[in-house]
Amino acid sequence: MDRSAWGVVAAVLVAAVLLVAGVSKLAKPALWRTESAGMGVPWRLAQPVPYVETVLGALLLVQLWRHTAAWCAVGLFVAFTVLLVVRLAQGLRPPCACFGSLSATPIGPAHLARNALLIAVAVAAAVL
Repeated sequence: MDRSAWGVVAAVLVAAVLLVAGVSKLAKPALWRTESAGMGVPWRLAQPVPYVETVLGALLLVQLWRHTAAWCAVGLFVAFTVLLVVRLAQGLRPPCACFGSLSATPIGPAHLARNALLIAVAVAAAVL
């Protein structure tokens, strides 16, 4: 497989993650509001997140503006990771709001590892 094909595969993987995350939050907006508040995120910042995830996921899935959308996904994953690091440094372990109603485990090191992997895959989608 050539480099470009690997970029497409990486983009589809990131798209799947973003679409599951966004749609699961949109499916249960009250739960998303509660979980984002539990993470300490003001609603005005949390409210657009599922829409951003869904749009980026759709763009990556259909390979429209793949490189730009992948860099946006990198930025989004980095922002999520920073939030997790801050909460963990504060000694807080609220339920992960990462996948809306599909994830309720308290945040921890595994979430950081998962996000590092997602960042790496999104970078691959952006540069390949």
